[in-house]
Amino acid sequence: MKLPMALTVTTLELPESALSLLQEVGTVEGPEGWESRLDRAEALIALLTVRVDADLLARAPKLRIVANAVVGYDNVDVAACRERGVVVTNTPDVLTDASADLALALLLATVRKLPQAERSLRAGEFHGWRFWDYLGGDVGGATLGIFGLGRIGQAVARRARPFGMRVQYHSRSRLPAQTEAELGVTWVDWDTLLTTSDILSLHAPSTPQTRHVLDESALRRMRRGSYLINTARGPLVDEAALARVLADGHLAGAGLDVYEREPAVEPALLDLQTVVLLPHIASATPRTREAMARLAARNVHAMLTGRPPLTPV
Repeated sequence: MKLPMALTVTTLELPESALSLLQEVGTVEGPEGWESRLDRAEALIALLTVRVDADLLARAPKLRIVANAVVGYDNVDVAACRERGVVVTNTPDVLTDASADLALALLLATVRKLPQAERSLRAGEFHGWRFWDYLGGDVGGATLGIFGLGRIGQAVARRARPFGMRVQYHSRSRLPAQTEAELGVTWVDWDTLLTTSDILSLHAPSTPQTRHVLDESALRRMRRGSYLINTARGPLVDEAALARVLADGHLAGAGLDVYEREPAVEPALLDLQTVVLLPHIASATPRTREAMARLAARNVHAMLTGRPPLTPV
């Protein structure tokens, strides 16, 4: 039964599959002018660019659920929501494969210097095959270090093995021995991860504890000539320090899909040819983005019909 008084405010354009689901339980407004509708909203579908804090919650006295349409939720003050009885949900699982695919693609592009070679060809600098031109690094036989072996980190580990990479990891909690054996991964401490990985790929959430976990000291403890890949969250890396460490040649390269102060990128990184920069596209496939929007809508639908949410934080 349609409940016209149950208003869902969305900060993103929803696909029909998500919109029709929400319209079964009320009305949907937004994304244009969504902030002006908060005083009537019972549900908010939010993007990672929307800061859900005490100020926003004060303007939304009827709010029952914040459905973050992404897997991360560092944009949401979860404690403030709990104080007001507001449920927070996210969208795990549905973007795992797309994100892992992008992480591996970025890894390969960075290590083999594919963007640099492509730019050279477009600039008319390719004059035929030459023995020592366009040399990149080796992936087969390399040690891949993964920081954060959750869903996406595990999916990256599975993809790395057929490329002949040895995979080690460091995470907040160690996986069971059977899971490690199935994935073919080895747990190491943080310092060992830094000092022995040829490629370090970040898959940890952004928290106060992980902010700048890759500061200049940590970056310089990484193996000389190694590579850094970040498809997790920008604040894990001190970008200014990364630029310095790349500029002096300590690291061979970096591939970034996320940034410390999005959409801004550290200017010094833009000038470095050893860096591959992407505009936060890890989950950017039509199927994945629709699945994310639909899962957010399903969480709202559950709450507005008196059922528990599917993926609470």
